[in-house]
Amino acid sequence: MHHADTIAAISTAPGTGAIALLRLSGPEAEAIARAVSDGLPAELHERCAHRCAFREGEGRIDDGLLTFFRGPRSYTGEDIAELAVHGSPYIQQRLMEALLAAGARLAQPGEFTQRAFLNRKLDLSQAEAVADLIASQSAAQHRLALHQLRGGFGQRIEALRQELIDFSALIELELDFSEEDVEFANRPELIALLDRITGICTGLIESFRYGNAVRQGVPVAIVGAPNSGKSTLLNALLQEDRAIVSEIPGTTRDTVEEAITIGGVLFRFIDTAGIRRTDDAIEKLGIERSYREGEGSGHRGAAGDASVMNEQAFAFEAAMLRERIGDGLPAGQAGPLVLPVLNKSDVAPTKPSGTLSISAKKGEGLDDLKQRLLDHVNAMASPADIVVTNARHVDALTKARRSLTGARSAIDSGISGELLAVDLRHAQHHLGEITGKITPDDLLGSIFGRFCIGK
Repeated sequence: MHHADTIAAISTAPGTGAIALLRLSGPEAEAIARAVSDGLPAELHERCAHRCAFREGEGRIDDGLLTFFRGPRSYTGEDIAELAVHGSPYIQQRLMEALLAAGARLAQPGEFTQRAFLNRKLDLSQAEAVADLIASQSAAQHRLALHQLRGGFGQRIEALRQELIDFSALIELELDFSEEDVEFANRPELIALLDRITGICTGLIESFRYGNAVRQGVPVAIVGAPNSGKSTLLNALLQEDRAIVSEIPGTTRDTVEEAITIGGVLFRFIDTAGIRRTDDAIEKLGIERSYREGEGSGHRGAAGDASVMNEQAFAFEAAMLRERIGDGLPAGQAGPLVLPVLNKSDVAPTKPSGTLSISAKKGEGLDDLKQRLLDHVNAMASPADIVVTNARHVDALTKARRSLTGARSAIDSGISGELLAVDLRHAQHHLGEITGKITPDDLLGSIFGRFCIGK
């Protein structure tokens, strides 16, 4: 599906830099590039940088490099020209205006990648991985996005979908010979296939807990009583004075959030208002926000003050906090975590045993705290080689699993082949939505509209 028009965009980030890159994609990419260039050879060699001068009308803009990629051996599957110039915003804008004057159209957000998808250079899950790769801020985010971009997830889904299509064809054939009461599809084999694909879908759905945490950054709410050192802990983790620290109880009245990377995983630490009984209306609002952050975060660091409470008192306070915001999952299942942390151990009258004790002020025990958080996130990782990171994919897998379960029930109940075929078609449809084999136009607009212009 090649488009009739040629699109152009500045592909490098806005602002001043050493080099800026402008891209053209479409049937007139070479002609438009030549219209704004001097000194190009009569024949452009593919994937070779050609030194030339870029101009607007008779006015020279800059000297730079032009690289040409002929379709279909290009990112979009169409002819692409990339123009590299000095990174002045003025140069970028003048050259962009020259490209538009020569016949190009300004690209929409994500339109280059959308054309790559429409021209079958990428499936839809790979196209979404491009946006995740650009947005990655940690080694774990980069690793998951790169793996999905390589196509392993899409290939797995398409293989499952093809298996369902092959069996569905036999079921549909039975419907054509319904009066003769024949079975072309072996029912035990179909049951085994449905059970296997249902199990794969379940495993992929469960991997989303880890994949989404890595993709979005793991939220960790630091909750506890006033003056237990929550703000000091945040500052110590960040190694900067981000939150106000004071001996006056109730200093923190709103949430303060900052992100750091630990062991290649992005964590979002959230300092919250101290939890206590108070008549101050503003502080009450802050405390309610503390509870909401605790309930919504994947991890909760329950901070206690070792200088004013013994180990038994802290254990009781941590238990009460667990009861208020809860772990949310059965024991033994990796998920939300309430991690009791006894702070100010440097001034504690006794050293507690069996409790993670730290001194945020002196930086003692922080490595142990980081490792505990990292261990819990890694425990959420799926043993499978594919991890789902996209909520849209989880929704499609959930719907596909529901249809597969319906087909399995139809076989067990001896329901007619017509209803069985409907469930199988629905399962194929939902799996096809992941890779883009079946894609409503409004879904494409929603996905690619979140991309940056020029990608």
